[in-house]
Amino acid sequence: MKSRCAVIIGVMAMICFLSAGVTVSLAQGDGKIGQKEWSKIIESKVAEQAGDKAIINYEDGYVEALGTGAVDPARVKGTNARPMCLRAAQVDGYRNLLEATKGVQIDSQTTVRDFITESDVINAAVSGLVKGAKVINKDYLSDGTCEVTLRMSLSGKFAQTIIPKAIQEEQKRQPTPPAAPQPAPAVPQPTAASAPVYTGMVVDARGLGARPAMSPKVVDETGAEVYGSMIVDKAFAVSQGISGYARDLTAAQGNQRVTNNPVTVKGVSAEGAGKADIKISNAEAQQIRAATENLSFMKKCRVMIVLD
Repeated sequence: MKSRCAVIIGVMAMICFLSAGVTVSLAQGDGKIGQKEWSKIIESKVAEQAGDKAIINYEDGYVEALGTGAVDPARVKGTNARPMCLRAAQVDGYRNLLEATKGVQIDSQTTVRDFITESDVINAAVSGLVKGAKVINKDYLSDGTCEVTLRMSLSGKFAQTIIPKAIQEEQKRQPTPPAAPQPAPAVPQPTAASAPVYTGMVVDARGLGARPAMSPKVVDETGAEVYGSMIVDKAFAVSQGISGYARDLTAAQGNQRVTNNPVTVKGVSAEGAGKADIKISNAEAQQIRAATENLSFMKKCRVMIVLD
């Protein structure tokens, strides 16, 4: 009898707790969800806030947005209130997520918004991917409103939509090859012993004001591409991104993306309107180009860029 009374008292206490207007959170995922965690993510990761209700995390590869909804209690009552409230929040979340996604930097010249504006196909594809974003958190707030947090990956189908277009656009920007020059005197090439073979590259771009992008480039002092969309294998670029990002140099050097023997180069400036392209010295560019085997790690996108 006492046990039964205890159960009844417990149930009544829970009902009182819920009716007292306390937020109920149905959280999923890694526990780092919503606006409360965004400031922490921005401090520790290569990420940036997109307006008041979204974040773009280039390091972990996703866009996340918050949606808020409410229903009129005078018109909607009973069991219909919560589902309708959540639906309104989700619609608002999709709108915020789409707007944030448009601001994703593709390269130093282009954002997703540019691709959407010029291509109905990409516009439809991105809109469809946003509507398929994962709901990772639902909150019922004490004022009767609801909040929904949505997350969309920048890899997978999104990268399949954006990266090939980025490569195509970069090919268009390349100047027409000049006429074949007259043969020059042979120049001794570095021997295998003098040309180290690396498993990846870490670009230290701290202090340059550089920004992340889906398709960054590394160039030499003449502007010639050392690494970028013209070099990578498209399959690797789509599956894992053209470059990884980190805020810590040691962590980047130990990242499995660049495996066990990466070369570390120091950026000298950030280039382009979007400040996503990193210029390195001609000497370090030559160091990388010296061994043809190094082209293998670049094709496989084994590159990390360290930003402030």
